Amino acid sequence: MDYTIIDPNIWERKEYFEHYLSAVPCTYSMTVKLDITNIRQKGLRLYPTMLYLLTASVNRHEQFRMKFNDHGELLLYANMEPCYTVFHKETKTFSNIWTSFSDDYEMFCRLYEEDVEHYGSIERFMAKPDLPENSFTVSMLPWTTFDAFNLNVSDFRYLPPIFTIGKFVEDNGRFYLPLAVQVHHAVCDGFHVCCFINDLQSQIDGM
Repeated sequence: MDYTIIDPNIWERKEYFEHYLSAVPCTYSMTVKLDITNIRQKGLRLYPTMLYLLTASVNRHEQFRMKFNDHGELLLYANMEPCYTVFHKETKTFSNIWTSFSDDYEMFCRLYEEDVEHYGSIERFMAKPDLPENSFTVSMLPWTTFDAFNLNVSDFRYLPPIFTIGKFVEDNGRFYLPLAVQVHHAVCDGFHVCCFINDLQSQIDGM
């Protein structure tokens, strides 16, 4: 995997990074309603489509591709891979699977289907082994919609974004999907989250 090591001492974001990492450790979340009418009208499968779009958008925004390595170095990855949950109906538990990202939508969907078929029935926290370091997490709660969602992450050195998707709702012929975005303020400001969300909505509209 390709990455760049960021030296916080000469980083243009040094003051903000140090403040929100050490002085006032701070993560935050934002919940939005995405208009997925285009996805519904085209009959696209929601979960793999959203995984594809989320990853494509993550890979266009560097604030969503940062992580500390085991040596405490701050890394900026060239690209990220999605790690997502699958639900086991009989035991009411879940497992994590990751899929290698492809810019080609059809190819990514095929890789997703292969991973779910191969690992989806394995009832283990990490069903697919060898999770790459350059990964971020996505979970889906298709049983209810929500207006807000917050994760309490005690490790304030965890920098990658966390996405939570809820149940979509219909309103006057349009379909809206709740998406919660959890980020670390040390690397990602509200401006960056808004840019990411606007980019994601644009990609949904262009499917």
